[in-house]
Amino acid sequence: MKKNLSYIDSVHREGTIWNLTVMVLLMAFPVAVALVFDAAPDWGALVMGLVATAPMYWTVGAIEVLTYVPMLGAGGSYLSFVTGNISNLKLPCALNALEQNGVSANSEEGELISTIAIATSSIVTTVIIIIGVICIVPLTPILEAEILTPAFAQMLPALFGGLGVAFVSRNWKLALAPVSLMLVLFIFVPALNAGTVGIMVPVSVLFTLGTARILYKKGVL
Repeated sequence: MKKNLSYIDSVHREGTIWNLTVMVLLMAFPVAVALVFDAAPDWGALVMGLVATAPMYWTVGAIEVLTYVPMLGAGGSYLSFVTGNISNLKLPCALNALEQNGVSANSEEGELISTIAIATSSIVTTVIIIIGVICIVPLTPILEAEILTPAFAQMLPALFGGLGVAFVSRNWKLALAPVSLMLVLFIFVPALNAGTVGIMVPVSVLFTLGTARILYKKGVL
């Protein structure tokens, strides 16, 4: 007799299957292109490049799992790692949905809400991309107009600014330390840029946890 899996067990099973499937498909594409067009890479250069960059991505990947899973829940995490763009899109959508419903990601309600929010975000993103691909040619003159350039440059700051105000206002004492740290680092360390966000988000989370513990021990929180 087939044993019925609980919701969370089924999430882990399906999530593992889909993550492994996507990994195989992503690796299969460059292999297929190389075979079809007889364009094999320079294996020596490829290995040297991987030696220089892969350890960083492995480290970031491991840290992101530890950082994002408690905030997104199991289902939301599997879905986010398959669809990508976590810090810029999936995480804000999930946190906003959890905030609006007053639940945490590690509760049963939060698990479902986070997964639904991330799935909706993925579907909306895909639809917008399809529309964008269809309309890109007729809309190019409008999108490239100089008058719109400042607006496009402020889209991400506006998104995270709105979310930041909502979360900072909940506990400004706790938010002050990580916000100050990131401002100092990004202002005075030129090497930090948009490409280092994947590393700095986990760093900020760990720093915030440490700060929260200290403030709690001192009775500030």
